[in-house]
Amino acid sequence: MRKETREKDPRGAGITAKTNNTPSLELSEGQLEIHFRRLNLAHMRRIYKDVAERAEQEDWSYRDFLALLLAEEVARRKQTKLQRCTRNAHFPFLKTVDEFDFTLQSTLRQSVIGSYLGLDFVTEGRSLILHGKTGRGKTHLAVAIGYRAIQNGFETRFTTAAELIEDLSNASKKGNLQESLATYTHPHVLVIDEVGYLTYGPDAANALFHVVNDRHLRKRPMIFTTNKPLNEWGKVLHDEDMAAAILDRVLERGRFIHLDGPSGRTRHLKLEEALLPKAERLRISGISGSEFPEPTNCPARMVCNAARAQDLEVSYSLRLPRASANPFIYAVLAGKVGLQLEIWLQLGSDSLGKPLRCSSFRVSDDMRIVLQRVHGELLIWAKIRGLFGF
Repeated sequence: MRKETREKDPRGAGITAKTNNTPSLELSEGQLEIHFRRLNLAHMRRIYKDVAERAEQEDWSYRDFLALLLAEEVARRKQTKLQRCTRNAHFPFLKTVDEFDFTLQSTLRQSVIGSYLGLDFVTEGRSLILHGKTGRGKTHLAVAIGYRAIQNGFETRFTTAAELIEDLSNASKKGNLQESLATYTHPHVLVIDEVGYLTYGPDAANALFHVVNDRHLRKRPMIFTTNKPLNEWGKVLHDEDMAAAILDRVLERGRFIHLDGPSGRTRHLKLEEALLPKAERLRISGISGSEFPEPTNCPARMVCNAARAQDLEVSYSLRLPRASANPFIYAVLAGKVGLQLEIWLQLGSDSLGKPLRCSSFRVSDDMRIVLQRVHGELLIWAKIRGLFGF
């Protein structure tokens, strides 16, 4: 290592020529260890010997030697902080935005999520509600945004709505609400997962409002994932007015994003292709989209148009209560890869209370279908041995 020892100018103007009479300050390894520990330079304490040996071999200056030691210490501290904050965030798994498949989304673009990956997301207190059916990647994106905030130097906390509400409800009963609130109000970013998935207690709205209102006043961002439309949050939280107040605060500086596309968990099964759209499955009297069969005045009959017929063995038994005054239509849809089976049963009032049996139509693969109707009892046992289409 180059030695750059110099002596002071007699006039005190600066540093001048090298001298051999300058006393050297030599510390033992034990003394160096004490200094490193006192300054909390743990990583520097582990590497300084190797770095010093390399510096002597490559003839580094003292400045370069010190610069490398400091750079290594800072890098290790950043890595340690990232690991600690990630562990304290309690993520259920670790995902990044790069791992999200945006090609499955019809409206969501990566640039939209990209605006939540910078420092402004935290400093401006912006919030986000990710809505969609199960398996659409809501939690994936929420974790990815929270993890990026940690990488940017902020703290993130992940929790489910059920866990948060239960925790604060129990704390309120014990008189420790303020202490428990700090868990959810202190972190820079709070992720609340699965709003509406489970049933909550009667004070759910109050518990959630405490968190949302405190974070709103501090301009600290929140990320929600939910499978419920915003107009159903009142039912979920058991308080329409309080739910409206919560959403008002979240969306003041927030955004609502809907995720569609197939489920990422069952995409390999191609279930979306095996099932017809809801409007085609449940079309009754020309009216589409009914969730349950509707009463009609049609006489009892079965409409089955088979495109192909092979070895059919189907038997079913139907019995409806005599107290019922109206006829019904029942639609049964069973889907499999390469199979679509639709059976329309139209029952008139003259069939009420009478068991009907039939074994004259054809289906494919071995499967049994059991459908129970709340207004009656419909049992269909199907043994399928062919291909059946409509």
